[in-house]
Amino acid sequence: MISDTNPSAAAHRGPSATATFSSGEARPSSVNDETLALIPVRILNEFTYCPRLGYLEWVQGEWADNVETLQGTFGHRNVDKPDRQSVLRPVETNSDSSAECGPSDKGGPADKGDEPLHARSLTLAAPDEGLIAKLDLLEINGVTATPVDYKRGRMPDVPGGAYDPERVQLCGQGLVLRENGYDCTQGVLYFIGSKRRVVIPFDDELIDLTRRQVAAFRESASAGVCPPPLDDSPKCPRCSLVTICLPDETNFLRDIGGSASPGESSRGESSRPGKSRPTKDGLRRLLPANSNALPLYVKEFGAYVGKKGDRLIVSKKREELASVRLLDVSQLCLLGNVTLSAPALKELTVRGIPICHFTYGGWFHGITAGLAHNNVELRIRQYEVAANPMESLSIARAIMAGKIRNCRTLLRRHLHDRHAPVLRQLGEYHDRVANVDNAESLLGLEGIAAKDYFAGFFELLNGRHDFDVNGRNRRPPRDPVNAVLSFVYSLLAKELTVTLQAVGFDPMLGLLHRPRFSRPSLALDLAEEFRPLIADSVTLTVFNNGEVDADSFLERAGAVTLTTAGRRSVLAAFERRLQTEITHPIFGYKISYRRVLEVQARLLARTILRELHEYPNFCTR
Repeated sequence: MISDTNPSAAAHRGPSATATFSSGEARPSSVNDETLALIPVRILNEFTYCPRLGYLEWVQGEWADNVETLQGTFGHRNVDKPDRQSVLRPVETNSDSSAECGPSDKGGPADKGDEPLHARSLTLAAPDEGLIAKLDLLEINGVTATPVDYKRGRMPDVPGGAYDPERVQLCGQGLVLRENGYDCTQGVLYFIGSKRRVVIPFDDELIDLTRRQVAAFRESASAGVCPPPLDDSPKCPRCSLVTICLPDETNFLRDIGGSASPGESSRGESSRPGKSRPTKDGLRRLLPANSNALPLYVKEFGAYVGKKGDRLIVSKKREELASVRLLDVSQLCLLGNVTLSAPALKELTVRGIPICHFTYGGWFHGITAGLAHNNVELRIRQYEVAANPMESLSIARAIMAGKIRNCRTLLRRHLHDRHAPVLRQLGEYHDRVANVDNAESLLGLEGIAAKDYFAGFFELLNGRHDFDVNGRNRRPPRDPVNAVLSFVYSLLAKELTVTLQAVGFDPMLGLLHRPRFSRPSLALDLAEEFRPLIADSVTLTVFNNGEVDADSFLERAGAVTLTTAGRRSVLAAFERRLQTEITHPIFGYKISYRRVLEVQARLLARTILRELHEYPNFCTR
């Protein structure tokens, strides 16, 4: 078994955005149509802090944890547990109701005098205000209600003791309580870090600000246009969605390519995939550059994967082969006849860890995952672009131009003849891509370029004559080199299928590769520009470094496949390649190849959603 990393969005939320998602709070994807029209006050906090953040979370359904959000969830652990306290509506409450209340919650001391009733984790809706709120703690004294909202950090040193996002969120809770018949003139922010209560009066100015934010948020969501990223804002680096939003990258690409107007196509005839693009050195680094979570490959025939506590246990005939923390697993890849227990399957899907299925020979044929990503907006646009020949062609040309250029780069780095004819031919093919006007011609040009490329590629292999390589062949591969190429192409398709699904795409609907039964066409599209950089490079490495030899292969009826030891060596080389950190050719910071795959998938999403003028292909120098 071999393990490696998978990109995980895990940066931090900004200093004033201390609201934390509490389990059980309504999200648009998990509620009915009537509730969907109501804006959660927690999301209203995010919109006030950053309009783009609120849109990403509520409209596109994006979410990512980081250290600060997890700390916030931990700080909310008491108030997130609904109590069994009976809370009467104001019309049913008498003046003696407070005398029947239980003891005060320990989180924030109540005012002296009559002991109020305390209710935790209470959800109320206000259709007239267009809001829904999950209250951390509600103090009720007769018909008077005071919401208490818990915040992770320390009380900020600002006038009023709180920033506008927190004040708006609390006021939204007050408006919800008023619509439900309570008298609510103020709320309390309880800062866990400093153990301080800050009273926020609900004056006319704050109520007006809150209602204006609700109207602005609803208008933004109805327009279906994601607000632009903040420009070089100090809020961005600590935001938990920074690796999803890509604010600096999006702004930089919009500046050099021109942004598209809402409702208009962002890809016209002036968009040329082969043109040179300026780069920016010193762009704020995308963190983390890599991740500690690793794919787990199980390829032992007859193995059994079970769950014990927070660990995955791999065993065979009751003998434990491996034990891995679920925290350290980003994917579970099963090769061949491997059994997975029901508890392990449930835990993996709940945690959002995909299970990838391969044949024993390494053919990627399926994926098991939890519910689909919430970003329906992206999938709708993906279907529209796929149905529009010119829009899909524009992106396909950019991808194919990137592939041909990367093929040329790989050969140029390894060929001794810097003026070899194949380099000139690939350069000409790259230039011709920009003038292709239909998908069939583009595929034909790609086929010609691939034939010339592989003729030069096989010359780079040490001892190639020992393996009797006769060009590129597959289904089944008939020599060891092609067996390795087919295997690493399958691994790359798996990696991009997982990444695209995590971003919110439908991996089965491509823009260049047309839909075919059981084929992740969009993953194959995006894989094109990375075949030479990752898959072909791995193939060169394992042969030229002697990591595989004649004993690493089996031949049956003219078909060649890898042995268990050979497959282990190729998997190790593939994961090393994905772990390799490189300097991004456009943004100037260092990230791993696996993170590059995620960034490119998200830039493709930004292009399809018309935030970017053209798809920025990834080409090394």
